[in-house]
Amino acid sequence: MLYPLLRPLLFGLDAETSHQLALQGLKNAHRLGLSCAFAPGAVPAAPRTIMGLSFPNPVGLAAGFDKDGACIDGLAALGFGFLEIGTVTPRPQPGNPRPRMFRIPEAQAIINRLGFNNHGVDALVANVKAAAYRGVLGINIGKNFDTPLEKAADDYLACLAKVYPLASYVTVNISSPNTQNLRDLQQAEPLEKLLAALQAARQALAELHGRKVPLLLKIAPDLPPEDIRRIADGLLAHQMDGIIATNTTVSREGVGHLAHGAETGGLSGAPLRRRATETIRQLHRVLGGAIPIIGAGGILSGADAQEKIQAGASLVQIYTGFVYRGPDLIREAAQALRVPSAAVRDTP
Repeated sequence: MLYPLLRPLLFGLDAETSHQLALQGLKNAHRLGLSCAFAPGAVPAAPRTIMGLSFPNPVGLAAGFDKDGACIDGLAALGFGFLEIGTVTPRPQPGNPRPRMFRIPEAQAIINRLGFNNHGVDALVANVKAAAYRGVLGINIGKNFDTPLEKAADDYLACLAKVYPLASYVTVNISSPNTQNLRDLQQAEPLEKLLAALQAARQALAELHGRKVPLLLKIAPDLPPEDIRRIADGLLAHQMDGIIATNTTVSREGVGHLAHGAETGGLSGAPLRRRATETIRQLHRVLGGAIPIIGAGGILSGADAQEKIQAGASLVQIYTGFVYRGPDLIREAAQALRVPSAAVRDTP
């Protein structure tokens, strides 16, 4: 497997450039039939049925890694149980000025302030249609940076309508710290309006397309317990199908003293692990298994993946751990999760 050999070269470049090169290299390798050079070997089967979807294993790729869905087939060849692409916005946007992505190797962490840089929902739709992958594909949607918060629902609904026919599930991202005021949508009144609008739109789209696509919400790890309970209650009231916990954190605990540790943006990787796991644990207590939780944040080993499941998650997603560990982490996490936790039952 080539990644251990390539990592020093990639880490010799700035984080965003190496990310782009890695995606392009993986895409080219798949096109040439060389994906096996990057694959971690046989990934153990660990099937789950969640939200009516069949997952060959519970280890997914988190949103943000392939924002435009440009490398779906190459990533699928690595053995992920599911992929989530995006965040995508209605219109293309460049994101925040570079540099905007920083590795902190001493802490196995990354800080990013990318700002939903993507080529727009039409480009993503074209990429999904061109891909051969037929596994579980989540599509993560957001709002354009210049859309006023009071009109944010319009952006989410526009994206939802376009990705609905192609998505296995759709994630509504209201928790990135890198789009100004976006996290305000987690507050009571804006969230209530957004969830109501999404549910009404989903009902109309389900009738139009003859299938009900699960809708999930992705939340921040920086919420107090009362907000977690309120959001959980809102999800149940509006018949949402799941929740992803969590996005990146604005905390700098564990990295503030390190190079790049004070950069603006969202922190991911090992320093996020406990905070994300505690959010999952609180959600599971409130939801009581009524809807599934996808756990993300600080998974760098099979044991970390197990921790998320034991806290109440049904599935897990990786991003920063994938950057540091490469495809071997997929196999290790799937191996660790071969037997579902007794605390979390598969959800129809």
